[in-house]
Amino acid sequence: MDKKIRTRFAPSPTGGLHLGGVRTVLFNYLFTKQNNGEFILRIEDTDQTRFVEGAEEYINETLAWCGLQPDESPVKGGPYAPYRQSERKEIYRKYAEELVEKGIAYYAFDTPEELDTKRKEIPNFKYDLSTRNSLNNSLTLSDDEVKELLDKNTPHVIRVKMPEENETVSFVDLIRGEVHFNTSESDDKVLLKADGMPTYHLAVVVDDYLMKITQAFRGEEWLPSAPVHVYLWKHLFGIENMPQWAHLPLILKPDGNGKLSKRDGERLGFPVFAMNWTDPRTNESTQGFRERGFLPEAFVNMLAVLGWNDGTEQEIYSMDELLEKFSVEKIHKGGAKFSYDKALWFNHEWIKKLSAEKLLPYIKNVFAEKNIVVKDDAVLLKVIDLVKERCTLLPDFVEQSSFFFQSPDTLDIASVLPKWNEHKNNFFIELIRSYELATAFDAETLEHSFKEMAAASQLKPGELMLPFRIMLVGGKFGPHVFDIAAVLGKEETVKRIKRGLSILEN
Repeated sequence: MDKKIRTRFAPSPTGGLHLGGVRTVLFNYLFTKQNNGEFILRIEDTDQTRFVEGAEEYINETLAWCGLQPDESPVKGGPYAPYRQSERKEIYRKYAEELVEKGIAYYAFDTPEELDTKRKEIPNFKYDLSTRNSLNNSLTLSDDEVKELLDKNTPHVIRVKMPEENETVSFVDLIRGEVHFNTSESDDKVLLKADGMPTYHLAVVVDDYLMKITQAFRGEEWLPSAPVHVYLWKHLFGIENMPQWAHLPLILKPDGNGKLSKRDGERLGFPVFAMNWTDPRTNESTQGFRERGFLPEAFVNMLAVLGWNDGTEQEIYSMDELLEKFSVEKIHKGGAKFSYDKALWFNHEWIKKLSAEKLLPYIKNVFAEKNIVVKDDAVLLKVIDLVKERCTLLPDFVEQSSFFFQSPDTLDIASVLPKWNEHKNNFFIELIRSYELATAFDAETLEHSFKEMAAASQLKPGELMLPFRIMLVGGKFGPHVFDIAAVLGKEETVKRIKRGLSILEN
């Protein structure tokens, strides 16, 4: 019987979550759920110098917003808890010591000052086969000297001892196929730091084994570390127990020249984080896709097709469709260029696609931020359907529909005045009387009576529509003008026409 599929996302809580990180979660999630597996969130917080307060909560909130909830996590718990590496500290030393006993790792007692001296002496210094025998470690010291240093609790790290003979390390990557590395390309990475915390290299191997991870999706920047990880798997748990790896291609800058960074977003004016992030150390704030006005469905859809497609022309995918059609085989090997214009297109398409009921909570939220009071959800639902095709980001609903709920502050009278005359003024006086007496106030009836009155006054309806629109909404925008009047209702429509005439007469 095949092993149960178990995947994990293992971020470091060091700041905002880059859209590349969310895409890694998404591909993990889709693969796992297709195979009725379990998706785990594990927090890799072993580097306490880089830990940032609030970053873990931010990760949880991002996954919740995207609808990519883990089955096991620090918050949810699970059979392999704890899921924060800092709370698993005691587990790792045992495995590091086991590697020392097997001759696969060694104690290194070099001080930071000694290593700095070496870096000055040797250009591009690496702690590896070529330098290890001239440094202060258990390979150059006698057993008695090592024992004495350990007994005195002398600060030390444990380093992997990469093989002296060049070995070819191979594994089959789910995306790239068979991959080969030479062990000579890797230095003797630190496995256990002086504070007893593991580095990523040891922790990822130990935790993936103990948590029974079967597939690991991670960014291609981890490919150079693969020889070390394969070497550790081989000597700790056996290659046959190693998860299948899938190294995802990078998300590239819009010009394709290098990995997309936060600085690129700042420079080009678009977000690269999923949600707003304020660094508690610097108080620097970075806007996210959510706060810019993206729907989670659009954000997830956009990420899914950054480096993957199902071989068809389809671009818009619901989560159900992604779960049906996603396949690792269709992930591209090369990097995917990010386009903010394309991201906006996805959001616009999803705003049009979702029902007014689905959009309602988002629109109420953006209205509340602008202190726009909505007393009747039924009215807002009508408004959403009228304007959603004109909106690309959620805050666009404010500009496109706030006039339904509050009278415009100013009217673009300058657009009306050049062609305004007494004849038109009299038309609108008559229109007020007609509307005040109207028994039906639906869009179709309003348009019919408006055009009949225009014909009776020997005026072209087109010449009257612009002033009518500006009286109602303040400017040259908004949906069909008679739809606007119908939603505003008789009393408010008449009130706004009277206000417009008063301004024009003065």
